[in-house]
This record gives sequence, C-alpha cells and structure tokens, in this order.
Amino acid sequence: MPGPTTTRTSRLFNRSSWPEARRIADILRKETIGGALLLAAALAALIWANSPWSQTYQDLRAIEVGPAALHLNLDLATWAADGLLAVFFFVAGLELKREFVAGDLRDPRRAVVPVAAAVGGVVVPALVYLMIAGGTGPSGWAIPTATDIAFALAVLAVIGRSLPDALRTFLLTLAVVDDLIAIIIIALFYTSHLSVLPLLAAVLPLVLFAVLVRRGARAWWVLLPPAFACWALVHASGVHATVAGVLLALTVPVLSRSSPDGVSQGPAEHFEHRLRPLSAGVAVPVFAFFSAGVAIGGLGGLADALSDPVAIGIVAGLLVGKPVGILVASWSVARFTRATLDEGLAWIDMAGLAVLGGIGFTVSLLIGELAFGTGETDARVKIAVLAGSLAAAALATVILRLRARVYQRIHRSETADSDHDGIPDLYQRPDGP
Repeated sequence: MPGPTTTRTSRLFNRSSWPEARRIADILRKETIGGALLLAAALAALIWANSPWSQTYQDLRAIEVGPAALHLNLDLATWAADGLLAVFFFVAGLELKREFVAGDLRDPRRAVVPVAAAVGGVVVPALVYLMIAGGTGPSGWAIPTATDIAFALAVLAVIGRSLPDALRTFLLTLAVVDDLIAIIIIALFYTSHLSVLPLLAAVLPLVLFAVLVRRGARAWWVLLPPAFACWALVHASGVHATVAGVLLALTVPVLSRSSPDGVSQGPAEHFEHRLRPLSAGVAVPVFAFFSAGVAIGGLGGLADALSDPVAIGIVAGLLVGKPVGILVASWSVARFTRATLDEGLAWIDMAGLAVLGGIGFTVSLLIGELAFGTGETDARVKIAVLAGSLAAAALATVILRLRARVYQRIHRSETADSDHDGIPDLYQRPDGP
C-alpha cells in the first residue's frame, strides 16, 4: 500500500537562498547609507529654503549649464531631475532584470507577492487621490504611487535591524517594481509633447550600447557616449529622459558566458555594483536637495497646503491608499494560493511594511513637478509629499517596534553559525532554503 502523501504548504516570505541573501544584504547597506544622505540633503534644502537667504537657493536651482546648440542648456534642478535620476532608474532597471532572470524571483511563486503588492500599491493610492482631488488636480493622480527605496530602507535600518531578511527583500523588490511602473506612467501620461524623429533616432545609440555591452565592453569611456546620446535624444523627443535609463538597463545581459554558473560575474551585477554607490550616494541626494526646498511657514505654507484637496489627496494616498493596496494585494495572493506566512511572522508585520511603503519621496516629487510644474500648487505638492512620507515613517516605526522581540528571536535563528564558516546553519540544513 502506498504510504501517506505529504503536502508541502506554500509559504509567503520564506527565506531566500544564501547567495541571494548576501547580495540583498549588500544592496541594503548601500541603500541605507544613501537614504541617510538623502535625508540630510532634503533637510539642508528645507532649512535653506526657509532661511533669510531662501532666494539664493532659488537662484542656485535656476543656474543654467550645458551646450545650447544641443538644446541642453538646462537649469541645475532640471539636470538633477532628468539627468541624475536617469542613473537611479538605470540601477533600478538592472536590479529588477537580475531578480527576474537570475535571482530568487525567477520562481513565479516568489515573484507573485511583491509584484502584486506593487500593483496594488499603485492602483489604490491613485484611486484614493482621485476621490479626494480628482476635481481640483486630476493630473496629480500618480504622485502617491511610488515607494522611495532609499528613504524607506534608511528608516528600516533604524527601526528594523532584526527584521527577517525575507521582509527586507520584499520591501526592496516592491519598491523597485513600483519604480518601474512609475517610469511607465511617466512615459505614457506625462509626456506633454512628442517628437517622433529624436525618439526613433535614440534607437541607434541604444542598439550600439547593447552591442558593446554584449561584446564585453566595461570601460566607461566606451559606453558613456552611446548612453548619453540615447539619453539626449529621448530628452529631445519630449519623453521624460529618465526613461532612457530603464531602456539602457534592459539591454544589459544578466547571465555571463564566462562564469561557470552564468550568474556570479554577469554584466548586470557588474554595472549595478559599480553604479549603485553613485545612484544612492550622489544622484538621489542631489535630486532631493534641488527638489525638497519649499517654504513651510507663512502665507501658502504648511497650514494652507494641507487644506488644499491636492495636498490632502497626496497625504491620504500615501498614508491610506498605499498600505491598503499593498495589504489587500498580498492577502489576495495568500488567499488565492492558500499560502501561509512563514514561521514566526504575522500580518501585523506585513501591515508595518505596507505603511512603510507609503514613504514616497524621490519619484513622488518628480511626478509632482511633471504634473503641476513650478508655482504654488507644486510647492503644496512638495509639502504634502514630505508630510505624508514622514507620517508614514512614524506610523511604521510604531507598528514594527511592537514586534521587536519577535524579530530579535527570528534574527538570532537566522544568523546562528555554530561551525563558524560564515554561512548561517539554517542555509546548510537539508530542509533549509
């Protein structure tokens, strides 16, 4: 007679493989440092913009540099938003492609939760915003849809040092996916005019970049000219130039022909390793510095901003829409697949991460500028994004701190290394991840 069948219950947020855990830990360290720099840059901009010397801050933003003959004589604020953020989206595109080609998310069972959560975290806050501000400023519907990777991970580093690796990975993946969704939204809905000829011309340097990368080129002086040409032509077409960063990233191969496993020395990981410090440590903080400076006192300041339907819609989208969308999507996946949370975790942990997903800083500020331009509404958008993101960080802190003891117990079990070989014991068990 056949023996009893054992069914293996599907689990949400189970541990990733050891190589993937080490790689994610390295990314988290870099993004955490970048998040600290981002917060410092934003604070410096706020202090300067609210000081007696606030006009000098505005004058600095307006300084124009670049070749006029190529229509690239842009002010510093535009260079930060269109140029430096292209580096940020290039790195995000590399991370996302590697995760789905060679990372743990190549398994659809692992990928479905963060992807579904990211989609829910885009759709629901947009609906919440439109319910509140649709009649006043409908073009701002996408502002509360993106999670800021650096800001959220910086907060997580302070309040959740013992948080299980699977939840950290989930937050990182969710943020990268909804950043990619955000760049698609920018390309489709925030292109005010479209010049087809430059857009078609951008294909040539894009193809050249792809060929060079696939033939093993790594030197910056070889790859930067076609990358810059692609960026400049996309910028000239009217499509937001950061789209070029994602397009370039998607041409970079993940697998390597030279390494035995085809993964460890892949071009995507190489470029991500080289450029992530530039993205997290320079590109995002500089953009934050040029975007976060807004007067929060006096006429048109904080009190007036938070009585504006547009600002209320943004805060509600970040504080209510984002967590609800992430939670509902994750719960729906669990219900549909009959999966359970990994051992030791509870839905309150997911709620804390979902609230943390309401930190929408970098891309929210970018979309706000695209939706409303400069002026009074843009200033109120910035105040609302700052207020909503800080409130989300504070609320997430309270929720995750309530579970600190549980996280410490899980952390001890995850990091126990009895044979001192540098690999935690749980990754060496026959039934381990």
